[in-house]
Amino acid sequence: MLRISRDILIDENDIEIGFVRASGPGGQNVNKLATAAQLRFDTRRVVLADDIRARLGRLAGQRMTKDGVIVIHAQRFRTQERNRADAIDRLVELLREATVRPAPRRPTKPTFGSKQRRLDGKKRRSDIKARRGSGGFDD
Repeated sequence: MLRISRDILIDENDIEIGFVRASGPGGQNVNKLATAAQLRFDTRRVVLADDIRARLGRLAGQRMTKDGVIVIHAQRFRTQERNRADAIDRLVELLREATVRPAPRRPTKPTFGSKQRRLDGKKRRSDIKARRGSGGFDD
């Protein structure tokens, strides 16, 4: 069992991991061995609150299918074991991130002093620009 938070536990049997050939450079090792881990996790199998489920969908982005299955492709390392551990770690991190509620934004107003400083700066700049022009033509 993987503990995501105080309330959320995931059974390791709910996680499907398959191995495929990794893409990119690597010579014959890449061509011969299937070391890249492809993790599939069905979010419908675990009980999640609606707000957590919504944040998870937003955070997962294109890694989540329309059916609610998260697919993580891990190919950073040369061995199956390390790629498998990396994929599981990334899934756990994604789920932990989704459980954190964002802090509500409290709108604030500018202080009187900051308004005054802004207006003083505008007035100073206006005076500088007003003095730039020529005073007129003397013939």
